[in-house]
Amino acid sequence: MPVHERAPPRPGSSIRNARRAEDVEHTVSTAAFAVTYDYRCPFARNIHEHLVVGLRSGAPWDVEFVPFSLSQVHVEEGHPSVWEDASKASSLLAIEASLALRDLDPEHFLDAHVAFFAARHDEGRDLREPAVVRDVLAAAGADAEKVMAEVAGGGPRAAFRAAHEEAVTRHRVFGVPTFVSGDRAVFVRVMNRPDGDAAEARRTIDGVLQLLDDHPELNEFKFTSIPR
Repeated sequence: MPVHERAPPRPGSSIRNARRAEDVEHTVSTAAFAVTYDYRCPFARNIHEHLVVGLRSGAPWDVEFVPFSLSQVHVEEGHPSVWEDASKASSLLAIEASLALRDLDPEHFLDAHVAFFAARHDEGRDLREPAVVRDVLAAAGADAEKVMAEVAGGGPRAAFRAAHEEAVTRHRVFGVPTFVSGDRAVFVRVMNRPDGDAAEARRTIDGVLQLLDDHPELNEFKFTSIPR
């Protein structure tokens, strides 16, 4: 099933209406935006599950999935970047594989995207291990060897670095998940997962987008405690 009706996206491009299912009511009719991700972050896992469930339900979002390295954020001044430090290469592997897959076989990107999060947070697997990355890709229906060969060629790492550095330079992004719409960017933490509920997923994402687009004066809105 096609990711969208346009030509296959390259890393940094968008995915629109990845899969269609039942029509679900929503508040935002159309939206184009970007969201950062690093598979190690549980809050990124939450929001990207909402995104994928919403897209699969036919949400009219044009989403750019932007890779962001939490390892790079914590590199001390004067030390080599993660892109140049061979000892940090394994921490980049899963995201590089996701970028290669989105470029080579976008039809399987969303399946692998949520599977990488699940492998890390639900199954406790180590995404620094090439065997684990291959398993996730294969389970998602992708050609794991083709993807890993693309990673080995270095293109995905260059794309990863370019996307990360643009997010930092242009929007001052410091973490994941960060939503970017136009020239506005906002770091968001959502505590719940959609658990397959398309209406909840679309309500959650549309709510974030409405705050982002309609309330630029709102700089911080944070509950002092979370009901358990």
